[in-house]
Amino acid sequence: MNRMFAIIEREMRKFFRSPTLMVTAMIFPLVQLVILGNAFGGKIRDARVAIVDEDHGPQAARIIEAFRSVQANIRTFVPVSYADEVHAREDVRQGKLEGALIIPPQFSRRFYAGENPQLGMVVDNSDQFMSSSLEDEMKSLVDALNQPAASAQRMANSVALEIVELYPYIEYMKYLLPGAVSLAMFVSVMIGGGMLYIDDKARGVHEGYLVTPITGLEMVLGLNLAGAIKAILAGCTLVILGSLIAGLGSSFQPERILQWFLLVCATSFAFNGMMFLLMVRVEDPLVPRAMFGILNTLLYFPSGAIYPVQAFPPWLRYISYVDPFSYAVHGLKATLLKDASWAACSQDLLFLALFGFVSLAISVPLFKRTL
Repeated sequence: MNRMFAIIEREMRKFFRSPTLMVTAMIFPLVQLVILGNAFGGKIRDARVAIVDEDHGPQAARIIEAFRSVQANIRTFVPVSYADEVHAREDVRQGKLEGALIIPPQFSRRFYAGENPQLGMVVDNSDQFMSSSLEDEMKSLVDALNQPAASAQRMANSVALEIVELYPYIEYMKYLLPGAVSLAMFVSVMIGGGMLYIDDKARGVHEGYLVTPITGLEMVLGLNLAGAIKAILAGCTLVILGSLIAGLGSSFQPERILQWFLLVCATSFAFNGMMFLLMVRVEDPLVPRAMFGILNTLLYFPSGAIYPVQAFPPWLRYISYVDPFSYAVHGLKATLLKDASWAACSQDLLFLALFGFVSLAISVPLFKRTL
């Protein structure tokens, strides 16, 4: 045990003597949390939408008034008056507008005649998020305009739907926090574990280990525990800073602290075991640097940290089923966002612990005790 702890002490001394390395392991996920949380998390605001009024009747005036009301309240639209449809459509194509509403001629007359007239909506569907948001808001506006007419024709026995939301509104920054914490631990393991391990090999540090009585098991355990401690420090730091930035006060309740701390420990152990297994036979220092981008894409994005797993194609879901990132993100979401009980994250803890033990069990016989 003393020999194993000597390896851990050496690795940690080296780690704390490199503050740039520590900051690099944590600053990228934190910046990603702040930038992506604010860039993708908000609702559409101040979208420039042209209004082409070719009717000039009372119903057209009512529609324009509804647009002005949206602008004054939730500010989804900024209505811009246009004289003709061709000019408005071209400006949408050129990117000067996000959409254009066309009120056709005789719209008011056909409305009062009960002919169900149609409005036209031109959107730039190269931006799916913008176009879908404008379409949804426009459908809500049209439904509100139709409400008086619909109420007169409604049957006595109608079906109503009431939506019950379990949690308060969760901003996208809060939604990203579990993924950012997991990414911080992964970056710490990749830099402070995988890259340093290969660099030590290239510098001949491991040759010094090999002339000592240290066994292969002691070396594997010592290097993995040192890497896991570094990742735990990064994960705990990101949970605390991220919770403060995102406004998650429940993260500091005693039971929640124990939950996310155990998840951080299990995730760090799993990530470090996986990274050591991948690097145990690698000799070239350039390999972990080349693998970083591939592993980040292969593990982080299919985990559900940014987009729900249920939207993935079947082949991508299979990757998420064996991806330790998926279980880390799921467990941290249950703990940080939902204030869930231990039952919600127990399977995640079990999988991460087993994943780490299996990775270490495979790494020990693969570790070369000789040069």
